[in-house]
Amino acid sequence: MTGGGLRHEAAGQADAVLFAAASAAAAAFDDAFDGHSGEELASIVGVGGDGTPTSRLDEIVDTAVLAAVDGYGVNVLSEEVGWVDRGSALTLVVDPVDGTANALAGVPISTFSAALVLDGQPIVALTRWLETGKDWLARTGEPAGALWRTTGRRRLDGAAISLLRPQAASRAAWGEVAERAERVRVLSCSTFEAILVCTGATDAFADLGADVHRYVDLVAAQLYAALAGATLCDAFGRPFEFDVDLTRRWSGVVAASEDLAAEIVETVSRRMS
Repeated sequence: MTGGGLRHEAAGQADAVLFAAASAAAAAFDDAFDGHSGEELASIVGVGGDGTPTSRLDEIVDTAVLAAVDGYGVNVLSEEVGWVDRGSALTLVVDPVDGTANALAGVPISTFSAALVLDGQPIVALTRWLETGKDWLARTGEPAGALWRTTGRRRLDGAAISLLRPQAASRAAWGEVAERAERVRVLSCSTFEAILVCTGATDAFADLGADVHRYVDLVAAQLYAALAGATLCDAFGRPFEFDVDLTRRWSGVVAASEDLAAEIVETVSRRMS
């Protein structure tokens, strides 16, 4: 089956896959904290598909997600295990726990975030706030509704900005953006912070040139931004696209308007030149 027929069939399957994965993640997350100490969950048990350390908490939740979707036959691209090829036209791109450090520290801002990708494009996305159970769901081509909207802000001066913590590569740009903004937040959960932009809670979220973001971090935001009229881009102008290589990185910018995104990108370019 190809073309519109495949897309229709995929869209019908996508919700079931995403909710099965989210439910498994949430249950495993809760069980992990009930059955293990914080020290046990924080212990490093391996290296993930993106080349970064995997904690026991990450491993527990990721294992539960993989088991939950196994019967659906979709490919999986996960932060922890990398690429699982099942020969499907559909790929579940998933970050089982975004904000692991928050969760381990008792800061209640961590999410399960995933999207179903068909022909390189996300068609349905779901993010679940693990500490509260709140869901955000978006499907391509659907009306935005009242939830998905931006503040419409066009200027960096006086804006409310959510940022990744400053690193050596981004420190100069970070300092200028922080100085020009009215309010700066560092919440350490990219999937959650992108949603805040796309629901009008803040003006922008950005990695200011440190190349921290992987595809799993912002794939759901592609759909959220499209519905909200937000701008999603890379600070260096690189295309944000499906890639099974999780070592590939971006400096993601999610902004309430094209003008605001352009100001942020210009600041990064100027400060890193």
